[in-house]
Amino acid sequence: MANQSLTVWLKDEGIKKKIAETLGKKAAAFTSALLNIYQNNKLLQECDGRSILGAGMLAATMDLSITPSLGQAYVVPYKGRATFQIGTKGLIQLAHRTGKYVALHAGKVYDGELRGFNPITGEPEVGEKISDTVIGYVAYMRLINGFEKTLYMTVAEIEAHAKKYSQSYGKSYSPWTTNFEAMASKTVLKKLLNTWGVISTDMAEAFQADHSVVDRETFTYVDNGGNVQTRDDLYLPEEEPTVDAETGEVVEAEIMS
Repeated sequence: MANQSLTVWLKDEGIKKKIAETLGKKAAAFTSALLNIYQNNKLLQECDGRSILGAGMLAATMDLSITPSLGQAYVVPYKGRATFQIGTKGLIQLAHRTGKYVALHAGKVYDGELRGFNPITGEPEVGEKISDTVIGYVAYMRLINGFEKTLYMTVAEIEAHAKKYSQSYGKSYSPWTTNFEAMASKTVLKKLLNTWGVISTDMAEAFQADHSVVDRETFTYVDNGGNVQTRDDLYLPEEEPTVDAETGEVVEAEIMS
């Protein structure tokens, strides 16, 4: 059934059974949401239905909504196939489910709001906004054990990241063009969590699957040279940095490169 439309795939009895077995009572709502985004996106209608189903099912098994307005996960068309993309709110949702986070935030930094960096801790020092010019994006996390970390990236660093990892960067249909703010916020939050956060298996899979065509055994990064990675290659235990109770310093941390 390769290269068939989504509607053809959803009529298949075997597919309907698999969706029902996997999602249970949520199966009908999932099918309705998937059809809704499909019917309202002409580029998605040109995509192979199997790739649409794969992206949607991955989000559903993580209990993330694919309704675009909710910002949790997206099914995004790219050159005839659909890719799975995790949203900022989806990352926050998965992180909070670990029960290890007290606070998470990602957003814009305006001109004047960044005075510099503490030479001892490396943390940014906050100033007063002096204009509406966005100079960068910041992400912040605090764990229940008291460990906290902030990561800041300039607009230039964000753009360099996008150019490196997205062949569609600069194109009119690229999410970097249509919603730069959301992509930038997600990038800095993902980098923070990837480096310093407590990573559950769902988070690890979301990181691995992001911007890929989802198949049963592989993730194919069609917007990054067509690279293919075997699913489940990446496993990270749900462990958190150990913090010295007296100094507040990190003794050891699980870091994913």
